Amino acid sequence: MKKILLYTIASLFLATSCVNDLDEDYNLDPKRATDVPPGTLVSNAQFNLSNVITTPDYNTNVFRYYVQHWAAAQYPDESQYNINTREINRFFWTILYRDVLSDLREARNLITANNLLAADLKASQLACIEVLEVYAWSVLVNTYGDIPYFEALDINNVQPKYDDDVAIYNDLFTRLDAAINNLSQNSDNSGLGNADLFYQGDLEKWLKFANSLKLRMGLTIADVDATKARGIVEAAAPNVFTSSDDDAELPYTPNVPTANPVYDELRQRDDNVAASPFLDVLLDWEDPRLDEFFRPAPEGENAGEYVGGVYGDLNNYPDVAQPSDLVREADAPGILLSYTEVEFLLAEAALRGFNVPGTAEEHYTAAVTSSIVNDWGGTAAEATAYLQQPEVMLNTANWRESLGMQKWIALYNQPVEGWKEWRRLDYPQLEAPPLAQSEIPLRFPYPSTEQNLNNANYAAAASAIGGDVVTTRVFWDED
Repeated sequence: MKKILLYTIASLFLATSCVNDLDEDYNLDPKRATDVPPGTLVSNAQFNLSNVITTPDYNTNVFRYYVQHWAAAQYPDESQYNINTREINRFFWTILYRDVLSDLREARNLITANNLLAADLKASQLACIEVLEVYAWSVLVNTYGDIPYFEALDINNVQPKYDDDVAIYNDLFTRLDAAINNLSQNSDNSGLGNADLFYQGDLEKWLKFANSLKLRMGLTIADVDATKARGIVEAAAPNVFTSSDDDAELPYTPNVPTANPVYDELRQRDDNVAASPFLDVLLDWEDPRLDEFFRPAPEGENAGEYVGGVYGDLNNYPDVAQPSDLVREADAPGILLSYTEVEFLLAEAALRGFNVPGTAEEHYTAAVTSSIVNDWGGTAAEATAYLQQPEVMLNTANWRESLGMQKWIALYNQPVEGWKEWRRLDYPQLEAPPLAQSEIPLRFPYPSTEQNLNNANYAAAASAIGGDVVTTRVFWDED
C-alpha cells in the first residue's frame, strides 16, 4: 500500500511539475496541426477557391440568379436580391479572405523561410502562389469595389483600412508581371508538384494561366483606361491558353466532400430550375447546348418539354425544366478560367483594335465552337450550323451584344465571371423581377461584420465609393 501511495504521489508530482504554463500544455487542440506543409495550404486554398466560385449554395454564391440562368422553386429570396437574411455577402467575403488568401499567405511565408529549398524551385512555387492570390484578389475587387488590401491579412492589425479598387488593380498587375517573369525564368522544375490541384506542377501551364488571367484583367479595365488595357493585353495575348487542355480547373471526385459543389447542392434540394429569360433564348436560337444545360420538365402539363420557370417568383419544381444530369455530375471540374473564355477575350481585343494574333471573327468562332464542342460535348457540325444563324453571327457594329450574349451562354457554369461580364458588357439587357428588393446587384454590400468590427474604415470606404449599396458601380463598370 505504501509503495502504491508513493508511486501515486510521485506521478502527481511529475505531472504537475511538467505543467509550467497552462497555456502551453492545456490550451492546445490535440487534433489541430501545428506544423502544416506549405503544399497542403496551397491545395486547401485551391479547393476553397474553386468551391466558392462554382457552388450554387444559397449562402455563398447566388450569381446564377443574378444573371438569370436559374430561377427558384420554393425559396425565391435570392432571385429577389435578398442578400442580408443569410448574409451571403459575408460568407463570400470570409471564404476568400480566410480560406483562400490566408492559407496562400501562410504558404508563402513558409516557403520563403525554407533555406533548404533550391532557389529556382522556391521562385516557381512563390510565383504560382502569387498567381492564385491575384486571381482571388481580383474576384474580391470585382465583387465589392474598394476592399482591405495593403493592410489585410495582418494578425496584428484587425482593423485594416480599405484601399481604392483602381490602386489594387494596378498593384495586382505589377504582382502578376513579376510572377510571369519568375515562371518564365524558373520553368525547369516541378513547381508545387502533386500539391498543385490544378496543374500538378506543370509550370508551362501555369505560365499560360498567368497570361490568360492578365488578358482577362486587362480587358476588364478597357472601358476606363484603354491605353493601359492595350499594353497589358498585347503583352499577354501571345502566351495564353491555346486549347481546352490548358484550362485552369479543379478535378473533383465522385464522392463528397471532394465532389463538385453543384452536385452536392442539387442532390440535397429540389429548388433550382431553368429561368425563362435564359431558356427562351436557348430555344429561340436552337442552341445545341440546351439539353446539356437542362433536362425537360418531368411531370405535369409541361412533361417532356423545355419550359422555363418564372424568374424571381415561386415555381412548381416538377413542371419546369431543371439543371441537367451533366451539370449534376459529381466529378465535373470546377472552372476558374477556360480556353473558351480566352478566345472570347481575344475576339474583343481585336474588335477594340488591339494588336493580337488572329482576327475577331476567327476568335469568336473558336470561342463559340469550343463552348459547344469542348465544354459541353457537342459536335463541330452543330457549332457550324449554330454560328450561321443571323442572331449568332458576330455583329461588328454592335460587338458588345454579340459577345455579351454568347458569353452569357458560354459562362453558364461560371457564375461569378458570368455576373462580372454581364455588368461589363451590358448584355443581355436583363430586368429585375417585379418582387425584387432592388435593381439587379452591381456589387455586394460590405459584410455586417465589417460594419461592427471595423466601423471607422468601413464608413470611410462606403463614403469613398458613393454608398455601400448594390447599385454602386465597381471602377471598371461604366454607366
